[in-house]
Amino acid sequence: MLRADELALRWGVSERTLERWRNEGRGPKYMKLGSRIGYPLTAVFEFERAAGRISTSERDE
Repeated sequence: MLRADELALRWGVSERTLERWRNEGRGPKYMKLGSRIGYPLTAVFEFERAAGRISTSERDE
């Protein structure tokens, strides 16, 4: 499980960006336990795998 601050550091984005993605339904699956947000490692790895690209001409599905 990664905290939001840990995932933000891993990806070089702000915690606010992760918050916005959660609100928009983007980004990896997360868990909310009370007021704490956590990202299961399997969800992070899957999101990273799916975000991989081979060519700049590839389109999002």
